[in-house]
Amino acid sequence: MSKEFTQDEINSIVWKACDSFRGAVDPSEYKNYILTMLFLKYLTDLWKDKRDEYTKKYKGDKTRIERALARERFALPPKCDFDTLYENREAADIGDRINKALQKIEDANKAKLENVFRNIDFNSEAALGQTKDRNRRLKNLLGDFHGSDTRPLDLRPSHLSNRDVIGDCYEYLIEKFAAGAGKKAGEFYTPKEVSMLLAKLVDPQPGDTICDPACGSGSLLIRTAKEIQEPDGSPSRNFSLFGQESNGSTWALSRMNMFLHEMDSARIEWCDTITNPRLVEDDQLMKFNVVVANPPFSLDKWGAETAGTDQYKRFWRGIPPKSKGDFAFITHMIETALASEGRVGVIVPHGVLFRGGSEGLIRQKLVDENLLDVVVGLPAGLFFGTGIPAAILVFRKDKKKRNVMFIDASRQFVDAKTRSYLGEDHIAKIVKTYKKRKNVDKYAYVADFAEIEENDFNLNIPRYVDTFEEEEEIDVRAVQKEIDGLEKELAAVQKEMNGYLKELGL
Repeated sequence: MSKEFTQDEINSIVWKACDSFRGAVDPSEYKNYILTMLFLKYLTDLWKDKRDEYTKKYKGDKTRIERALARERFALPPKCDFDTLYENREAADIGDRINKALQKIEDANKAKLENVFRNIDFNSEAALGQTKDRNRRLKNLLGDFHGSDTRPLDLRPSHLSNRDVIGDCYEYLIEKFAAGAGKKAGEFYTPKEVSMLLAKLVDPQPGDTICDPACGSGSLLIRTAKEIQEPDGSPSRNFSLFGQESNGSTWALSRMNMFLHEMDSARIEWCDTITNPRLVEDDQLMKFNVVVANPPFSLDKWGAETAGTDQYKRFWRGIPPKSKGDFAFITHMIETALASEGRVGVIVPHGVLFRGGSEGLIRQKLVDENLLDVVVGLPAGLFFGTGIPAAILVFRKDKKKRNVMFIDASRQFVDAKTRSYLGEDHIAKIVKTYKKRKNVDKYAYVADFAEIEENDFNLNIPRYVDTFEEEEEIDVRAVQKEIDGLEKELAAVQKEMNGYLKELGL
């Protein structure tokens, strides 16, 4: 059997680990335990790989080995590794032992992991049951991540098929949890193909600073970073990532996600982006080359009561309705994009395109400032937890021509069992159409400012992209002739049926 572990093999093993919790713990809760254990197992195996590497390099010189390990991007304190916990899986206090190990790992890596494990308790009776049940579940969980005796799970990079396997497994799990989390799914995950499309539309470049002010588990940020290529076409590591997330558990997922993708230099803040942003320097909001987000749709109680006195003066175009925070996030994103070159990509519900009141006035000002570049209508059913269709808006600070492109991509998708999704060809078509910026019959239209103004700054896509399909003309004479023929056939069949009934005496 091959020593290497493939993506599918690891995904299968880790997903099976969820059996320890299914039926007893809500998926929105047990995802934190599964993902944290994956993280701990990876840290342990990565540390072993590093130790083996330095042992070979320095021919067993312990002093030089320890010195080299001390320079690594993380530290793993003694007796805090997965293997030690697995060896003690029968201990009556196994939940407490896991908690203490995680705390020591956090303390040893404050710059990257401080508070990451604060919201998870492996000794929680409320979440994992009374002592006997809790210990049984944790023993099974440790066993699942250990693997079988004949095929122990080994997550060392030297035993993986490629460097992204663990990060991709983490994303795989997050997506699986999102699929079963109902309305809560959108709080932490944007479907990967939507993230990919949005990333391609904002076109990140080497050297860019990239921010997601509602970053969830960090998937959209990571996907955007992965779009960056060097001039020779190779993946670039020349970028800086920033994010903000208000949910503590989801913020922790994001920090771990960044680490597993070797992007742990990212600055991810735990805060409310609208009422208490923390990506601030010298009492001013930080500015970025690229700002992307999938904010909560039409968030109620987003902070309208304090927006009028916002110290960063973000809402000078108008204050959005207190029950719909879409334009609060859009406004924040635009204000944090660099003045001369900033690009903003945001996923919104369709109501943002046409609702009136203060939203209509804000929308008008954004168009009037020549910031809005494209509106992309997406198919319904793309997002976990909601079937409503959404749109992508892209704003650019470097626009020259006063027009807006509209793309109606709502009718082209793959219809899967549980939800719809965009195929690679659908994404490629949208991006190609956007770059060409030409009208495409029943698909795309470039509207100039006067036309949008004539529509009272209503951006509803059907106003600009005509998708009406004319019905074929009906040849009445041919149809009548066909009906006459069918009636004759029916009469003949009826006559034959009557004959059979007569023979049967009925």
